[in-house]
Amino acid sequence: MGVVTYSQEYTSAVTPLRMFKALILDSHNIIPKIVPGGIKSMEFIEGDGGVGSIKQTNFSESAHIKYTKHKIDALDVENFCCKYTLIESDVKFDKIDFVVYEVKFIASDNGGCVCKMTSEYHSKDNAELKEDDIKQGKDRAMGLYKCVEEYLLTNPNVCA
Repeated sequence: MGVVTYSQEYTSAVTPLRMFKALILDSHNIIPKIVPGGIKSMEFIEGDGGVGSIKQTNFSESAHIKYTKHKIDALDVENFCCKYTLIESDVKFDKIDFVVYEVKFIASDNGGCVCKMTSEYHSKDNAELKEDDIKQGKDRAMGLYKCVEEYLLTNPNVCA
């Protein structure tokens, strides 16, 4: 099995605590409100949101994907860091066995934060993964971060 790692950063005007709460701790309540046309619901099907919990994301009828399940591998609330694994989806990937994500929110000098995301794509049978194979997922993640940031800036009491 081969592993391809991609990293990206997003600079936000929102504090790391608020971004962490909205995207990690309270995402099951916040994200379906922000992008109801894309995500129908998010719920914990095992656990309460801590390490070992499994969260299912259900997408809208118009999406090409119906659901995903992620398992929380590590959660560091004090340092605004979460590591989780995509363990199941209704979409069958030809080349990808599973994906491990790590997200960190680091305070920046301007009062906002830098969101650092690392994705490890574990390929099946050493299949070669190319940038185009995963570009759509990376672009969607960045779009979600921007939507969450915009929502938090517009609603300063949310996740405060």
